[in-house]
Amino acid sequence: MSLLEVRMFTVQPGRREEFDRISRESTIPMMRRWGIDVLSYGPALNDEDGYVLLRAFASEEERVSVQERFYASEEWTENYEKPVTELIADYRTAVLPLDAAPRERLSR
Repeated sequence: MSLLEVRMFTVQPGRREEFDRISRESTIPMMRRWGIDVLSYGPALNDEDGYVLLRAFASEEERVSVQERFYASEEWTENYEKPVTELIADYRTAVLPLDAAPRERLSR
């Protein structure tokens, strides 16, 4: 069984389109290059400033270690850390167990 990480962002008012563009064009492709299993992402349908990112990890240890390396990388710190964090007003993270069947449905 793997883990599902649900990250729910509140983006600065009026900046969600910019956050989505940076995510689609830059940070999501970077995550995938780093081997992070991004299942889904995008603007929340029920919140004009909301944005959701769903990622899967093999274990809590993997989730923590890959994120520590990713967010400490030169590519992230030099290119994305400042512009992305300036767009985020707040975020919350929930981690849940994820069986194979639901994982396949989420990544379609």
